Amino acid sequence: MTVKSVCPACAGTALTEIYRLDGIPVQSCILLDSEEEALAFQRHDMVLTVCADCGLLFNRVFELENVDYASTTEESQHFSGTFNRFATDLVAEIASTVDLAGKRTLEVGCGKGDFLQEMVRQTGTEGIAVDPGFIPERLGVNGHAIEVRREYFDPDRITVPVDYLVCRHTLEHIPDVDAFMSDIASVATRKDGVGIFFETPDVRRVLAEGAFWDIYYEHCSYFTLGSHARAFRRNGLDVTRLYLAYDDQYIIQYADVGQGGTPLPEEDDLDDVLALAAAFPARVAEIRNYWRDFVVERHAAGKRVATWGSGSKGVSFLTSNGLGEEVAQTVDVNPFKQGKYLPVTGHCVVAPEALVEAPPDTVIVMNPIYLKEIGAQLADLGLNPELVAV
Repeated sequence: MTVKSVCPACAGTALTEIYRLDGIPVQSCILLDSEEEALAFQRHDMVLTVCADCGLLFNRVFELENVDYASTTEESQHFSGTFNRFATDLVAEIASTVDLAGKRTLEVGCGKGDFLQEMVRQTGTEGIAVDPGFIPERLGVNGHAIEVRREYFDPDRITVPVDYLVCRHTLEHIPDVDAFMSDIASVATRKDGVGIFFETPDVRRVLAEGAFWDIYYEHCSYFTLGSHARAFRRNGLDVTRLYLAYDDQYIIQYADVGQGGTPLPEEDDLDDVLALAAAFPARVAEIRNYWRDFVVERHAAGKRVATWGSGSKGVSFLTSNGLGEEVAQTVDVNPFKQGKYLPVTGHCVVAPEALVEAPPDTVIVMNPIYLKEIGAQLADLGLNPELVAV
């Protein structure tokens, strides 16, 4: 097992382990066709480590070869009206800052391409979509001003200049942060005036809440506002706007090429992050115990417990606490997940409508921002279970 001895963002050596998980699935947004395949899915350890020099948190024993993003993964959140409204509003925000009509936008790690397609619709940009897990037929993007590249990002393969660069929910999957940011900078510097937009999960909330469900193998790098900006500035990119969105879950950052810009007030968070990291071991143990007791006690009382959300949060919620039969159902609105099985636990994902035949007593929502949306869906089904969110 390879153990990193330096920080992958700043090469710092002041590293402290704060959390360890043994034998967790190496992928959580993967679609498995049978319970047997799911139960036998590959596992690996995770050692969450904090760098005192830059504030990055990372999995010190992460091995990239364990993760295959070209496999049948399903990370899209765009089947939720709540998430779609958020993404649409973000595109409108970008459109208000730059004129992209007839210009070229590169999205690195585009997933299934929903966001880039919305950019094409709202701004008139031409898109280059780069992601090994891209499925063009899902969007019908051919002929809609998007060039599809089902491959990993390689700056040498971007042979045309781009005017705007987007990267959403990808940086947290990158083990060598500094090298990746160098590659981003190399593409951005090929033409004057290139704008950059990044969206990345925020780990400060995870530390403060003890949110163990937001820690899993694919996420090998964890950022705060400050560490995110520092990774950019280290590679000659000037951060121009930086804030939290989506109930303070996501970092939104705008940048452009250049150095010497005054750091934003939001970047000054290192002392706070290190204090939260020091308190995290006790906090996460407390929260894990709470939720395990919550589920086990209801199961022991004959209650039927369901989790809503079968993505990474849902898988981590189950596997981190060794929950199996205590959770009777795992629900997801994404039709491409339904009928598939969760890695390691073997739970079969069901549609919301399946709850009518076997009504749950308790539904645990994997993201509180969806509580209202899910509550309305349950009511439409004539169901009124205990509804709680992690």
